[in-house]
Amino acid sequence: MMIVDAQIHLWAKGKPSAHHRQTPYLKEEALAAMDEAGVDRAVIHPVMWDPDSNELAVEAARAHPDRFAIMGWIYLDQPEQRALLETWKSRPGMKGLRFYFSDPRSQSWPDDGTLELLFPLAERLNIPVSLQASAFLPRVGDIAERYPRLKISIDHMGVPRATTGAEAAYRNLPQLLALARHPNIAVKATGQAGYALDQYPFHSIHDALRRVFDAFGPRRMFWGTDITRMHCTWRQCITLFTEELPWLKGADLDLVMGQAFCDWIGWETAGA
Repeated sequence: MMIVDAQIHLWAKGKPSAHHRQTPYLKEEALAAMDEAGVDRAVIHPVMWDPDSNELAVEAARAHPDRFAIMGWIYLDQPEQRALLETWKSRPGMKGLRFYFSDPRSQSWPDDGTLELLFPLAERLNIPVSLQASAFLPRVGDIAERYPRLKISIDHMGVPRATTGAEAAYRNLPQLLALARHPNIAVKATGQAGYALDQYPFHSIHDALRRVFDAFGPRRMFWGTDITRMHCTWRQCITLFTEELPWLKGADLDLVMGQAFCDWIGWETAGA
C-alpha cells in the first residue's frame, strides 16, 4: 500500500498561523519524518505566510520528484499572477491550486467575486483546486454545477478553522455530505486527529470519518495530516486509518491512503 499525505506545509520564514509549529519546516526534516513514519509521498500546500513558499515547494519537488508534489497558490487579485496559470502545471511537481483565505488580503475573496476569477481558468486548464471552504460549503455545490469539469477538493472535511472537539468540528458535516452528489467534489480527510480531544485512537472522530466515507466513497476521500499542527505522531495519523477503522479495508484502504488522491491530481504512480 502506498501512503500519500494529501497535505503538508514547508516554509523557511514568516510567522505561521498560531495552530502550527512556530519554527521553519524544510524538506530535509519532512523527508526524515516521512521515512520514519512510513509515508511514501506528500503533497505540499505552500503557505501564504512565507511569500517564497511556492518556490520552496518547487525546489523540493525538483530534488525529490518521487516524494513531493504541490498544490500551489497565487494572488487571485493580480492579473499577472492569474496569467501564470497558463503554464502552471509545467513547473516541477505542480499539480493544482489550494486557497485557504486566512490572511487579511484573501479573507474577502469568497464574497467579493475574486474567487470566481479562478474557476473558469482552472476548469479550462484542467487544474484541480483545493479549498478551505468551511464558511461557504453550500456554494461549493453551485460552483461544481457551473464548472462540471473542475475538480474541487474540500480541505479538512469542512471543519471550521481553529476548532477543537468533535461536536464543534463536525457541525458543518450535513452541508459537506450534501456535496457528495457532485462527482467533481472530493474531500480531504486531512488533520482530523487534531480535532479530537480524546486520546489515540480518537474514537470521537470515527463516526464522522465513516459518514464521509459512506457518502463520497474511497475514490473521493483522501487521507492526510497537516502534520505541523498535529498533537500526535505521523505514525498515529496513519494507523488511525489503517488499523483503527474496521470498515476501511482492502482496495478501499489503498485508495483512501494515497492512490485516490494521486489519481485525482494526476500524480503518476506507475512504478512507484
